[in-house]
Order: sequence, then structure tokens, then C-alpha cells
Amino acid sequence: MADPLIEAALLGVVEGVTEFIPVSSTGHLIVVGHWLGQAGERAKTFEIFIQLGAILAIVWLYRVRLTAALVQAWTGAPSGGRRLVANLVLGFIPVAVVGFLTHDWIKTWLFSPVVVAGALIAGGVVILLIERLAPHTRVGTVDDLPRSTAFGVGLAQILSLIPGTSRSGATIMGGYALGLSRPAATEFSFFLSIPVMFAATIFDLRSSWHLLAPSDFLPFAIGFVTAFLSALVVVRMFIGFVARNSFAAFAWYRIAFGVLLLFLLH
Repeated sequence: MADPLIEAALLGVVEGVTEFIPVSSTGHLIVVGHWLGQAGERAKTFEIFIQLGAILAIVWLYRVRLTAALVQAWTGAPSGGRRLVANLVLGFIPVAVVGFLTHDWIKTWLFSPVVVAGALIAGGVVILLIERLAPHTRVGTVDDLPRSTAFGVGLAQILSLIPGTSRSGATIMGGYALGLSRPAATEFSFFLSIPVMFAATIFDLRSSWHLLAPSDFLPFAIGFVTAFLSALVVVRMFIGFVARNSFAAFAWYRIAFGVLLLFLLH
């Protein structure tokens, strides 16, 4: 049996590396978790918990901008920060409502490698189609994002409730298809992940925390820290990548990974 601390570190790296690129962190965690023999409610709780480590990497990297936006929204002064906060609320509402209503059903029936494989392949095909259409860029930066477009990205985010779809994939490609530049779509996806993932994590941990024992503290802490550190590295690299490249490479990776997963399963 492998060392549980090593397994926790590995899963933390998987979470940090895949959370903010359009390849589905949940899908990868489910697959790697099955490979490591981790299953059940405790494993699902661990996967939810380490997402906090990844999301805190975004909070840390954008701490100055986020703090300014919150202050501006609180004071009510017309500003880009106030618009950003309003857009995040609009982007958050659709997935919050649908996720709340379908949470138990999704967790019971859709958290499986077969669903993940299908969603990976379907998402890859959608990314290639959007790239082929080459949407016209109407919004160059997050500060110029119209509220209707922010709500549209929020509607696209509902698809991410299906494991394997990828929250970042749904929001980035949704934003890109609606006219955001690649960097703007990516950056708004990062910002939108903060309220969504905090809410999802708190909601899930509230009902599953009692399943954990004191011996779980160290593995959870290691997974949290490795997710934070690996996300810090990947987010910096990803921003530079999307400014110069298309998302096609991620689409082909999704398709290849999904097909390989189906082959291994059957």
C-alpha cells in the first residue's frame, strides 16, 4: 500500500495543475483517485477540500486587484472594481441555483470514470468547434465586460456541474465564444472560480466533515499545500500561454485522455 501522505501530495498536485486549465480537475481527481484505490465519501471530501488550496492561489496572485475591487464596491464609487464585483455575482447565480438543486443527484450518479471520459471527449470537440468558428473579439479586458456577457458565462458554467466537463473550460470557452479575448476570458474564469469554489467547498464540507478523523488532518493539509503551490506555478504559465496560443492543444488532450480512459475501462 502506498504512503497516504504521498498519495495526498500527488492528488494535491493534480488538483493544482488541472483546476484552472480547461481539462477538468474533478475528472482527473476521480481517475487518479480510482487508480490509487481511494473511493467513498472521505475521498470525495478530500477532493473538495484541496480545491481551497488551489483557489487561494488565485486570491494570492490577484490580491491587490481583488482588494481594490471589494473596497470600491463597498464604497459605491463608480469604477472597474465595482463592475467586476457585480459581474462575479451575475456569473455566480446560475451555477449556485442549479448546483444547489442537483448537488446530491450529481454526487451520487455522475462521479464515475465513464461519465468523466464522455465529458472529456465532448468538451474537447466543443473547444475545437469554437476555435474553428473563431468568435469575433468584442471585449478586450475584464474591466470592459458587459453584465449580460457575465451572466452568459455564468450560464455556460452550469455545464461544469457534470464531472469531466471542467469549470474553467466551460467559463473560458463560454467567455471566448461570447466575444471576450482569450486573456480576458481566462482572467474572468479565474475570478469567477473564487465565489463558486468557496461556496461549493463550504456547502459540501458542512455535510461531510463528520466523516473525518483526527488522522486525516495531515493528509488533508499536505494536499491543500501542494494544490496551492502547484496552482501558483500553473496559473502564471497559463496566462502567458493563452495570450499567444489557441486552446486546441487542450481539446486534443481531452479527447485523447477520454478515449484512453474508455479503452482502459472496457
